[in-house]
Amino acid sequence: MKTTPKDFIEIMDTTLRDGEQMQHVSYSLEEKLAISQMLLTEVNVDRLEITSARVSEGEKIAVMEIVAWAQTEKLVDRLEILGFVDNNRSIIWAKEVGIKRINLLTKGSYKHCVEQLKKTPEQHTQDIIKTVNYATEQDIEINVYLEDFSNGIKTSPDYVYLLIDALLELPVKRIMLPDTLGIFNPFETYDYLTTIVTRYPDVHFDFHAHNDYGLATANTMAAVKAGVSGVHATVNGMGERAGNAPLDEIIVNLKDFLYVKVQVDEKKLYRVSQQVEMFSGQRMANNKPIYGKNVFTQTAGIHADGDKKGNLYGNQLIPERFNRKKRYALGKLSGKANLEMGLKELSIELTEEKKLILLQKIIELGDKKEVITTEDLPFLISDIFETPQILPFQLLHCSINSTHNLKSIAAIKCAYYDDVKEAYAHGSGGYDAFMRALNKMLDEFKLPIPQLIDYVVTIPPGGHTDALVQAAVSWQFKNKKGVKTAITTRGIHSDQNMAAIEATIKIMNVIATQK
Repeated sequence: MKTTPKDFIEIMDTTLRDGEQMQHVSYSLEEKLAISQMLLTEVNVDRLEITSARVSEGEKIAVMEIVAWAQTEKLVDRLEILGFVDNNRSIIWAKEVGIKRINLLTKGSYKHCVEQLKKTPEQHTQDIIKTVNYATEQDIEINVYLEDFSNGIKTSPDYVYLLIDALLELPVKRIMLPDTLGIFNPFETYDYLTTIVTRYPDVHFDFHAHNDYGLATANTMAAVKAGVSGVHATVNGMGERAGNAPLDEIIVNLKDFLYVKVQVDEKKLYRVSQQVEMFSGQRMANNKPIYGKNVFTQTAGIHADGDKKGNLYGNQLIPERFNRKKRYALGKLSGKANLEMGLKELSIELTEEKKLILLQKIIELGDKKEVITTEDLPFLISDIFETPQILPFQLLHCSINSTHNLKSIAAIKCAYYDDVKEAYAHGSGGYDAFMRALNKMLDEFKLPIPQLIDYVVTIPPGGHTDALVQAAVSWQFKNKKGVKTAITTRGIHSDQNMAAIEATIKIMNVIATQK
């Protein structure tokens, strides 16, 4: 048997339902609404599964807020919730909150049916029929999940066929085939789903992958190749255990390797990943495909040299597709081309002799395991060549006072070239107070205020109270060409506030140098 992918694949995002089952993840009403709005109006997924029925009163209020917004945008028909075969209680709940479509959870394996439900296949089928008919009477559309389908098709295929045959007699829009425990590999996925699609060629099947073996993306591709009509994903692969198929990876792989059409705007994938990372508190690995901080960074000098001479180390997965840009790391593996790319980014010009001296210093620091970034170049140049004029912005004095039950206060004194100013401000914490005082000063200096977009504090494993802290602060500002630029600066100090302040002074010198 051989099947071909559909020309168009429907994308259902379940970040707010299955993705929220990830340990330590819970979204507030405002966060769920913001994620829903971005996924439907910017990323443009076809469908959005936003919750499970009857979870909590707070969840009910959140769903009603999302539905109210969706009604104003005429998007309610793209919202879905997970419902259960529970004597119509899920249907009633959906009706109360204004949801028009339920993804009904049924048992897709004989073992789940008889051991968890304690029912025969015939009894479970009758319960499903009653639920679907009641939902239809209430003008609610039904899709059906066959939970544990992957085990079911492996160990009890006759049961799976019995269930699907029964569903075909009902007004069911889609039949959804989840690899609930993430036990499929791509070869099995293709073979089993080819059998299903060939047996039921006119049925809309969705595939729902889990990532227990790290194969969720590959399995989803195999399912599409087998001929399913839709697939499920979550932003950043959020989900229970090892998570689900990551939305960004799914979109890119479907487009680049299977050449199918999707409605999703890939330029918005990076932004929604950032938002979910922020709201969930779950940081992604730096080397995560598409989204990871390092995936568009060249480290080896030979790669940077090849890019400079003709994009010799590029592929079609270019960062501009996702509103990102390629960067070149500095360290013991980097070469002259990496350095030249970094200097160009900062609009700094050096003689060839000085470039070689600076490169040697970077290699020496790399051997000592020190992290060098493009933003560190002005400081290295100043240290090596004794040209303090390259660093126009200096922190002369700083005092931060934090007191229990009182707001923190910061008093600072800075110099911008020969102009010296002082400022103080209160804040919610020491660094917040510093930033408020600095912003006052920058306004007087007529320097642009960078927008802080991320702030990560790292303490070495096994560190003590006096351990060095690294603060990595990500900023966004307009460069001298008026283009928005994102830069991360780092500060290292035994005091967390001072580490962040060091990173802040670095970004101010990047901005001042470009200005």
